[in-house]
Amino acid sequence: MIVNFLGTGTSQGIPIIGSDHPVCLSSDSKDKRLRVSIWIRWDDNSFVIDCGPDFRQQMLRANCKKVDAILFTHEHSDHTAGIDDIRPFNFKMGEMPFYAHKRVLDNIKMRFDYIFKTEDKYPGSPSVLPIEVNNDAPFMIGDKKIIPIDALHGNLQVFGYRIDDFAYLTDIKTIEKKEIAKLQDLKVLVVNALREEYHFSHFSLQDALDFIALVKPEKAYLTHISHLMGFHEEVQKKLPENVFLAYDNLEITL
Repeated sequence: MIVNFLGTGTSQGIPIIGSDHPVCLSSDSKDKRLRVSIWIRWDDNSFVIDCGPDFRQQMLRANCKKVDAILFTHEHSDHTAGIDDIRPFNFKMGEMPFYAHKRVLDNIKMRFDYIFKTEDKYPGSPSVLPIEVNNDAPFMIGDKKIIPIDALHGNLQVFGYRIDDFAYLTDIKTIEKKEIAKLQDLKVLVVNALREEYHFSHFSLQDALDFIALVKPEKAYLTHISHLMGFHEEVQKKLPENVFLAYDNLEITL
């Protein structure tokens, strides 16, 4: 299984429009971050977690020619605003399955109402198959079981996902013990770490490191990273030997 980090940045991306912050002015490609998303593939299976406003650019950059489904963590725009750009996949492959919490599907139906029209639907609009994800009901994509992981982003419910011995959690701040129990014996954990300072709805760097120490994966990668975290190379030097800052275009194989 191959995991490609399509984007590792926060809702504004890095660089931020109009910012003179040193990280936003960095010439290091690892300091340039599109909105957070990953692409997972194995054998003939290919799916994406989240579909933010950089989706088109990410698909072109990664040379992704096939997406079987999109899994959503939650409804915020940096995770859903690229939905209209699934159309080339529709033209090649038909309707796109969307896996998400019912609340998220309802939000998408409201914001992208033209996609869900039953009468007078514009012929070129996206075609989707909404599939509700329930916390205690794993589902299959191809031959792999996907286990939802329930967490909170401030007061907002979000889903992470476990596939085999890989788990992806972003935009989380709190998580219950029964959900942490789903994360045992991981080879790779991906988790958000916004910045060093406290944040009300995201893990700080120390929050993430404490969580990694609790879960004990073989390796961990940090994502959803703000420019306020600092320069990639400088932050990486301060991390434990099995913890890494993810960066755009990074690929890992499990």
